[in-house]
Amino acid sequence: MSHRLPHPDTTFVGLDVHKSSITSAVLVPSADVAVVDRFYPDEASIRRFLSGLGDPGLVSVCYEAGPTGYHLARLLRRLGASCEVIAPSLIPVTAGARVKTDRRDARRLVELHRVGQLTPVRVPTEAEEAIRDLCRARADLVTDRTRARHRLLKFLLRHGIVFGDGAHWTMRHEAWLAKVSFEDQALTRTYARYRSVLAGVDAELAAIEADLRCYLETGPFAETVARLSAYRGMTELGALSLGAEVGDWRRFPRATSFMGFCGLTPSEYSSGERVRRGRITKTGNVHLRTALVESAWSYQHRPATGAVIARRQRRASPETITRAWSAQVHLCAKFRRLSTLKSSRNVVVAAVARELAGFLWAEMTAA
Repeated sequence: MSHRLPHPDTTFVGLDVHKSSITSAVLVPSADVAVVDRFYPDEASIRRFLSGLGDPGLVSVCYEAGPTGYHLARLLRRLGASCEVIAPSLIPVTAGARVKTDRRDARRLVELHRVGQLTPVRVPTEAEEAIRDLCRARADLVTDRTRARHRLLKFLLRHGIVFGDGAHWTMRHEAWLAKVSFEDQALTRTYARYRSVLAGVDAELAAIEADLRCYLETGPFAETVARLSAYRGMTELGALSLGAEVGDWRRFPRATSFMGFCGLTPSEYSSGERVRRGRITKTGNVHLRTALVESAWSYQHRPATGAVIARRQRRASPETITRAWSAQVHLCAKFRRLSTLKSSRNVVVAAVARELAGFLWAEMTAA
């Protein structure tokens, strides 16, 4: 939560922001009841609204993080006002509240904002957000490729054609796919369409990865990539994605705070003498959680520094390499130990991903 001592003459504003409208609730210093208004979310209307509140330096604005992004926060800050973007899932909820309107939401925001009961999120710079969007576009293409692959394989399975000579999507599998044919013309065309869609997605994915590689050694996340990619399971593009999603690692005071931000901490329902812990919360940043879980699978094998990891560690300091090796030894041992105790490998991977998040946080906050 935001703890601050505002100026006694500060005017607090809560905004309920939508694509086509903004509902505002304003609490001037001497008022107990907010004044509610509604205006169009273009720059001219925002400037006009802010100018009616007096000195922008004595205006403190907040709104919930959402699909409208950070453009409004950046604009208000350029105009001289203070603006915080609030984490929606951490807004206190009144028990028994069953009515939700834009006006009520704006009033609730400004009331909580004035007493410091809201938790702000970090607003990235425009350069950081641009790279993050490019990383998320790559993640979308990876998902599209997985779906295209599944459609192709399921189509073949429906017609009794199954590859049984090793793993899918290897060179051998690709050569086998090129030889598959059908007598029926409609099936031939269907198969060709599935193959062409997959080829198109592969080409787009290769192109966007080429675009991202120019940011591996330059830009705001170059140091992050050099340090994180020294860890097992963390490719350079994966490290870039993590850096773009987190931004400032030091905003998390402890490793457990970062684990919670990733949604990798167990849920808990405890009361009195009874302690009950359940599945991971899955709250927070889904992109971070997905990347960490994918990386955690690499720790199922014995500790080793192969040619690929050694190449990635060329830009890392000796201290980072030492910490990466310690993390690998610990996490590989944890993976093996938990595998003998748990029937579900997914539970094991989630536990390893949670500790991996702690190691990465420690790396990025080390001197």
